[in-house]
Amino acid sequence: MTAMTPDDLTRQVLGALAGTPQPRLRELISSLVDHLHAFATETRLTQQEWRAAIGFLTATGQKCDAERQEFILLSDVLGLSSLIEMINEADGGTEATVLGPFYVPGAPRRAAGDHIGRPEDGDPTIVAGVVTDTAGQPLGGATLDVWQASADGLYDTQDPEQPRFNLRGVYATDQEGRYAFRTSRPASYPIPTDGPVGGLLRETARHCWRAAHIHAIVSAPGHRTVTTHVFDADNPYLGSDAVFGVRDSLVRPFRPARPGDPPDVAFVVDMDFTLVPAAPAG
Repeated sequence: MTAMTPDDLTRQVLGALAGTPQPRLRELISSLVDHLHAFATETRLTQQEWRAAIGFLTATGQKCDAERQEFILLSDVLGLSSLIEMINEADGGTEATVLGPFYVPGAPRRAAGDHIGRPEDGDPTIVAGVVTDTAGQPLGGATLDVWQASADGLYDTQDPEQPRFNLRGVYATDQEGRYAFRTSRPASYPIPTDGPVGGLLRETARHCWRAAHIHAIVSAPGHRTVTTHVFDADNPYLGSDAVFGVRDSLVRPFRPARPGDPPDVAFVVDMDFTLVPAAPAG
């Protein structure tokens, strides 16, 4: 009797999965096993290294709680979150990018032009534009769910000094597709490094800084929702964002206010969004 080879073992495992009833699950789990086995064989993964990997994944799970998702952070710093957004985004619309680990549903609905934060959160800024479809037609009643960190680089969920839902808000466009909200100019901030993902960054000699941005989830009935950002064109981390989230099409100048702009803002950002029609049901 000949000894089993790594290829024999992989075929045996794949054979055991061949009867998985759901076709998509069968495709996913079979491909995952095939790639994992190939990785272990190619790198000649040792028992010690595999135990270290199990320990890392265990610690990642233990770091998760109701307001922090370390596995999303891990996916982000490996570029996987960005890749998944990229391969699933709809052609012709605003480019998508990572959701990030700090999204919180349930932000308050605010009137057009209202501030999502406080004066102490940073330089007063107004963001305005139009939401349209791919034909350029304005989408009245579209929704923008926006959130960001304060000037000290912390989200409300990280900072007990900030009130709940600070720098978060939900806005609707008017019948001409226009929206506007006041906020603070975002700052670069470090992603959390007090957990296993931070250790991974240190071991791989990578920095932990995100390019300054404002998050937005833009949606409208009959159209595909897009999760995206607005990036500050003057930020030094545009070319080395820790989670690989920057897209050139999402970079905007935060221009100084000038005569004719609202008197209570220091910076103005023009940002339009385009939504792709949803695919017909069935």
